[in-house]
Amino acid sequence: MQPQLPIEVNDETGVWTTDGLPMLYVPRHFFTNNHIAVEAALGRDTYSEILYPAGYKSAWFWCEKEAATHGLKGLAVFEHYLKRLSQRGWGLFSFVSADIETGNTQIMLKHSSFVLQQSGASGKLCYMFEGWFAGAMDWVGKDTGHSYATVSRETQCAAEGHDHCIFSVTPQPA
Repeated sequence: MQPQLPIEVNDETGVWTTDGLPMLYVPRHFFTNNHIAVEAALGRDTYSEILYPAGYKSAWFWCEKEAATHGLKGLAVFEHYLKRLSQRGWGLFSFVSADIETGNTQIMLKHSSFVLQQSGASGKLCYMFEGWFAGAMDWVGKDTGHSYATVSRETQCAAEGHDHCIFSVTPQPA
């Protein structure tokens, strides 16, 4: 995959944008080292609980903006989201399955930045993405006239010895 991101840099402010959204560009080790430090200070469970709603909100916002920018609708917005995440170095994301009627979705992640940067670490390292996928799927549901609320969990991680990570998005219990 050759990334073809439209990156623009404002000469006066130094602000980078892609598709009109302000961006930050940092080395993978810098981001991951900060991520690990916060996880160590707060504990993984607390950190995960903080990241989930923040990621959900950010994914919803991104989907809303990108749908308007590119004239996309429904699942095409989520597909575009996975493409952009892949182009930005987080890993290679793709759907295993996606059901816009129910919200049930599985996403595969190969070459996760968290796994690659933490050589020798084990466990589910990619939990930061969980809220992102629920936020994107719920946005798709709203956009297609469905009223489900989903939850997303990393159900398999490459750091556990698997070939890739899997995220399962399912409707929240009523």
